[in-house]
Amino acid sequence: MRKAVAFTGPSNSGKTTLIEKVAKRLISSYKIAIIKNDPSDKAKFDTEGKDSYKFYQTGAEVVVTSPNRTTYFSHRQKSLDEIVNMINDFDILLVEGLKYLPLPRLAVFRGDVDESYFRYIKAVAVDDSVDKSKIPSNIEILDLNNIDQIIEWVLNNAEDI
Repeated sequence: MRKAVAFTGPSNSGKTTLIEKVAKRLISSYKIAIIKNDPSDKAKFDTEGKDSYKFYQTGAEVVVTSPNRTTYFSHRQKSLDEIVNMINDFDILLVEGLKYLPLPRLAVFRGDVDESYFRYIKAVAVDDSVDKSKIPSNIEILDLNNIDQIIEWVLNNAEDI
């Protein structure tokens, strides 16, 4: 089984926190992989002065291995297929962002509803700060604070990849 589902939403809406909660719950029963998109290139991956930082600064593709993990630093954008092939061994892939990918997608909103996401999503996870009447009837509404409900949606909607 290799299935994928995506999470999207405005900055600071709670996507990362939600994905973290879902992954922590599912990891006991499934092999979980997570891909996070960083559209504004803000993520920091290493500490200046360390070997891996120095290697990455050369422009090379860098792999750092240790007894507990392998980290891959790349200067090249990778397609979803390329990343999936690198990770390879997973049951469920959780993707944050990349709204153009044709995956079942759950949006996370707090406060305001951003209608520009509606064409990309099958469901929304919202809390009481959201006016649910602004969400079209064809989009399923989930409780952002009900992790069991969200996991059920993930398991029922994730698509084979």
